[in-house]
Amino acid sequence: MKTYSQPAIIWPEKYTPGETDNYVSNEVIVKGLSVADVLPYLADTKAWGTYYHNAENIVVGDGSTTQLSANADFVFDTFGFHVTCKVEEFDVSEDGNLVRLAWSGTFGEGKDFSDVYHAWILENLPNNRVRVLTEESQIGKLAKGLAETVPNPMVNGHQAWLDGLTKAAKNKAAY
Repeated sequence: MKTYSQPAIIWPEKYTPGETDNYVSNEVIVKGLSVADVLPYLADTKAWGTYYHNAENIVVGDGSTTQLSANADFVFDTFGFHVTCKVEEFDVSEDGNLVRLAWSGTFGEGKDFSDVYHAWILENLPNNRVRVLTEESQIGKLAKGLAETVPNPMVNGHQAWLDGLTKAAKNKAAY
């Protein structure tokens, strides 16, 4: 019997799922797409607003680029919060079959301050399929509030992000 092991998110200890105030995980596997099809729609923040309506006012670095890259700083508005982020991981395997992208971020002020770690895996699978996984772990008062909301807006919001991302890639949507 042939077995298959899926890569997992590499979590900084501070953000270990189950140890934080809010954690969500969403995943899709889509036939007819590859990492090369999906990555441009995730790495170029200019595309986000065309398929995911919960990301606005995105500015990468000094605004001279819309492309995420290793160590890039960026800001955006999502879930009613202004989030300040830094790309912590942006690794593409040598063969292009696996991408890891992750950023840390902060939102809120004072006692309402929260911070997050949002990670992605894009992985080519056999039979012309792609796996897209996104997970987020959050710490702080605002994160606790999101976790206590039913349904959890993070679960639904990130599913919308995955669905929009893969649909845009499948349709080769212009952005």
